[in-house]
Amino acid sequence: MQQTLSYEGYTLVFEDNFDSRILNRENWVVEQHEPGWVNAEWQRYVDSPETVFLREGKLCLKSVKTVEADGTISYASGRISTEHKQDFTYGIFEARLKVPRGAGLLPAFWLMATDEERYGNWPCCGEIDIMEIKGQDSKTNYATIHFGLPHQQRQGVFTLEAEDFADSFHTFSLEWLPGMLRWYVDGKLFFQETSWYSTDAQGVRMPFPAPFDHKMYLILNLAVGGNWVGYPDETTEFDAAIYAVDYVKVYQITT
Repeated sequence: MQQTLSYEGYTLVFEDNFDSRILNRENWVVEQHEPGWVNAEWQRYVDSPETVFLREGKLCLKSVKTVEADGTISYASGRISTEHKQDFTYGIFEARLKVPRGAGLLPAFWLMATDEERYGNWPCCGEIDIMEIKGQDSKTNYATIHFGLPHQQRQGVFTLEAEDFADSFHTFSLEWLPGMLRWYVDGKLFFQETSWYSTDAQGVRMPFPAPFDHKMYLILNLAVGGNWVGYPDETTEFDAAIYAVDYVKVYQITT
């Protein structure tokens, strides 16, 4: 099994180093969604300079907690994607990231199907999670695929021994090949998957490697709360709740 990531035969086809003063909206959509839109999450995703901004050559996605005079608490956060702007089938998908600490915070870097109707709505369309790190356990990265009907998933885990993903930047990569998915942290392979399927509403399976055989787009987001990560508590420091992205790159094999 290949143990380190190789770029041999690949060409860089997409790159954003976030070196400009403002986000390049030719490449990125700042998504807006209401609380509870998915996974019982608490945040409202907003298009605001408080939650999505560039600073010192980094994209920053920030979660903001607001307490009203009557005691009502609300949360806003940032989520961007390349939906309908940049999408890809196969390649190496990579980002250099630093995550926030804090109970109930969930930064993520992932891929979603551009054409959800091809095989059906989630989970039939497929989802590939390259990086998800729980803020209360920021030493551990989860790599996951979602697929099938009923919902199925496969998951790999990578845990740092000496430090923490919130202490410094680390590089998270996915190599997506026909019938093969490989996940890497700092160029080291930690999970590989070749088993999945797609099923329509009548239970008919689509030809392998569906659903991971058509265009997907990139998503970066910082969720607050949810069924899987849990919810913030009194220890969660929102002033420091920043998910920083140094760069995002996509490589594809060229002939």
